[in-house]
Amino acid sequence: MKIKRKNKIGFLETCAASDLAFLLIIYFLVIAGFNVNKGFLMNLPAKDSTRMILREELLRFDMNENGEIIHSEEVLDIRKARSIIYTAQKENPNIAVILTIDKHARWQNVVYFVELAQNLNVEAFSFSMKKEEQ
Repeated sequence: MKIKRKNKIGFLETCAASDLAFLLIIYFLVIAGFNVNKGFLMNLPAKDSTRMILREELLRFDMNENGEIIHSEEVLDIRKARSIIYTAQKENPNIAVILTIDKHARWQNVVYFVELAQNLNVEAFSFSMKKEEQ
């Protein structure tokens, strides 16, 4: 005696595929809400804007290979640099802070200085790498 077997229904023919697709869509929508990028939000000048900065409005800092901040040939800690920038801003709100970085400096120290400028609401901030001496 032969037993008749039922035809097997494929995965795509069942409702399971559409349920799975729906659940995946919900999953990715929920996960997208958790992806928060944190970084430095600084206002950049408009592409066509021209801003005149006088030499008296420049506040220059250097960062050596050890990550130390140097201003007027004096090695500073981050608190002293903050004080200098804060005082300069009180005297002249158009102050521009420039940081020149040694290529061997730890980038975390650079990040600390950029964060300092951001916290003090420095509107004109620039940093560049030191050119190699020949």
